[in-house]
Amino acid sequence: MKMLKVLAAFIVLALQTTYAQEVFYTPYENYDWRAGDYAIAGKINGLQYIYRSNANGYYLDAYDDNMEKTATVVLDFFSGKVYDTKFVTFTDHMIVFYQSAEGGKLTQYAALLNDKGLLQKRPVVIDAAKQPFFGNARSYFRMAVSEDKKRIIVYEASTKGNVVNADCTWLDDQLSVLSKCHTSFTAENDVEVGEGLLHNDGTFYMSAYTPTGSRSYADQLFLLVLPQDERRFTAKELPLNAMYAAGTYMKLDNTNDKVYIAGFYSDKKNGFYEGVLYAYYNLKTGSYEPAKFIAFNDNALASDKNKKRAFSDYQVRNLIVKNDGGFVLIAEDYFVTTRNSYSPGFGYYSFYYPTMGASVREYNYRDIIAMSYDADGQRQWRSFVRKDQYSQEDGGMFSSFAMVNTGGALGFLFNDFNTTRSRVQLASLDGDGKISIQALTTARSNDDADWMPRQAKQVAAREIVVPCLRKRQICFAKIVF
Repeated sequence: MKMLKVLAAFIVLALQTTYAQEVFYTPYENYDWRAGDYAIAGKINGLQYIYRSNANGYYLDAYDDNMEKTATVVLDFFSGKVYDTKFVTFTDHMIVFYQSAEGGKLTQYAALLNDKGLLQKRPVVIDAAKQPFFGNARSYFRMAVSEDKKRIIVYEASTKGNVVNADCTWLDDQLSVLSKCHTSFTAENDVEVGEGLLHNDGTFYMSAYTPTGSRSYADQLFLLVLPQDERRFTAKELPLNAMYAAGTYMKLDNTNDKVYIAGFYSDKKNGFYEGVLYAYYNLKTGSYEPAKFIAFNDNALASDKNKKRAFSDYQVRNLIVKNDGGFVLIAEDYFVTTRNSYSPGFGYYSFYYPTMGASVREYNYRDIIAMSYDADGQRQWRSFVRKDQYSQEDGGMFSSFAMVNTGGALGFLFNDFNTTRSRVQLASLDGDGKISIQALTTARSNDDADWMPRQAKQVAAREIVVPCLRKRQICFAKIVF
């Protein structure tokens, strides 16, 4: 195990202090990236827990502050083909959620483990469904955790035409079932759903929208509200004032009882983005504050593209609400294209590209933009982190970025790669929108790993853990800021 100290300027919003980044690696483990599974569980009593699977079994590894392994727990209660494993950690125990495919059936389980990762009682069956013949079963069941971690909801939301069907199970932090229900929502037109959020009081919120046109903008946008003890959704529609919403993102504020909504808008169903959409739903009054439609001005447009279409492939990745009522919107230029001709992937990560047929999907992850607005919707600044990540038929597994929020700074960790080399970059953002970029020297002598920042997890105020591959092996890098 080697520890690598990396010096880089990390700008603190208030103090402009320089920090040193320390990078710690775990040892490599055998791993099949096509069929394996992993999860960064979190920290309990000073130990970092990481789950991994391979052809020999399912394991939960414990690491100290230097990412030296101190113990391995064999999860021998797992059965069938297990994937989509997620952990929720507490001060003295953890809960593991996992899906198992067995005999044509897909079952969602949960198990209670102590602070050493040992099973405390028989795993709980939360829900089950017939395994789909087509599509990705890995995202069949989803979950949301309240901010105080006292409530967890596991839900399955499906759409068919204009109907949303949802099966929901509420659990407490000891895996006792608090409530169950099946409910539905019917829209006027075909409907899709977004991610769900869970309030500390147990109320479940899920976005829904009706896509229209060739770009699938939303002509109606809903917040579906389901209190823990009720059995039906209440739909709260956000007035769009004849506009079309795109790339919307929701954020729940338990302290102020608000659900913030941000994204982009267009005045045409097949047009380009005209500006930023921002609104919030007041949980106390049960109503929306008037939505802000903040038009782009010429200075806000990217300089290296046709200005009219500057932001029309951007998707909102995060939303930071400021104490003064303003906000910072974080978005990424992302799109997938398909070519109906065989062309093998050539690039630094070509080893990981699976065998391709006649139709080739190309994943493009480009610039990150951060835009700051005051409480009146006036733009204060906008900043770009320039990157251009391209790959084929791999889901963009090494592309996109991880955002690190230390409470005083924002950092964006990403791979900068082309056909011959790759390096990990850290872009720091200060309170005035100024960007500082430093390359992290992440080499492990002659066996450098391939980082996957998009799958990283922030495990402490100044710590982030990133999964890394090296061909058919896996390890994890912890960065301490």
